[in-house]
Amino acid sequence: MAEGNTERVHVLIIGSGPAGYTAAIYAARANLKPVLYQGIQPGGQLTITTEVENYPGYANGIQGPEMMVDFEKQAHRMGADIRFGLATKVDFMQQPYKVWIDDEKIIEADAVIIATGASAKWLGLESEQRLNGYGVSACAVCDGFFFRGKEVAIVGAGDTAAEEALYLSKLCTTVHMLIRRDAMRASKVMQERVFKTSNIKVYWNTDTEEIIGGKNVTAVKISNNKTGEKQEIPVNGFFVAIGHQPNSEIFKGWVEMDEAGYIKTVPGTSKTNVEGVFASGDVQDKIYRQAVTAAGSGCMAALDAERYLSAKGAH
Repeated sequence: MAEGNTERVHVLIIGSGPAGYTAAIYAARANLKPVLYQGIQPGGQLTITTEVENYPGYANGIQGPEMMVDFEKQAHRMGADIRFGLATKVDFMQQPYKVWIDDEKIIEADAVIIATGASAKWLGLESEQRLNGYGVSACAVCDGFFFRGKEVAIVGAGDTAAEEALYLSKLCTTVHMLIRRDAMRASKVMQERVFKTSNIKVYWNTDTEEIIGGKNVTAVKISNNKTGEKQEIPVNGFFVAIGHQPNSEIFKGWVEMDEAGYIKTVPGTSKTNVEGVFASGDVQDKIYRQAVTAAGSGCMAALDAERYLSAKGAH
């Protein structure tokens, strides 16, 4: 690679969901001249959400993609340099840190804020992608409200699936819980709560074959993987709760992560084990995963970066 394709920046933000854009707003206001690369999905997971009703300040709710456009415009107005491009490799061996964009350009940065988010794991059905946002969702807390008084299905067998099924049971008439094996992975206490909830119906050894619907979800086609018996359950909503995958692959070997790949931060801060590298949003949060908590941690990362650079005398 030609040396001429290297650019030095003060603060580099990788990712463009609520965490990345909020970090950019704060960093720009602190005169850190942040450069933000949007990544593969500008706006992050919210761009595949339709109605967002639980973000404070939007009294009438807002469409996810529209909300992310607002975030981007605000960051831009504050002076953040927002660019299209994907971080493909990093080198955090020494300062300034190096980050490759689209495998061709190197950005050297005094501080790096990682806000690459997480991606929901999907079943991989064509109908699931086609109806995503039209009855199919990977977040019961975000979207359950739209299915009040209706029947829904949820697929998954871990604590998250159990938690989301219980959440949905308070809103929906019946929750059909589809489990692939003859047992749940969820903790015993969560399993007991599910079994005690009268409107959660558990289906064991069940595979989801297809989600049915034209414009919106109307039913789910399932089959028993032991007996081969097939059936169709009429539902208005289909929730996928088989886990999330943090988008942290390129940081492996550089920053500390847990066994699932979530970046570890010093509790109460956005600091990673690498000095001057901060992590915010869903790439380091497997518990809450909400737009508002991601935005809050983006603010923390910018303030932590500012303090770090001040202490270094680089700001």
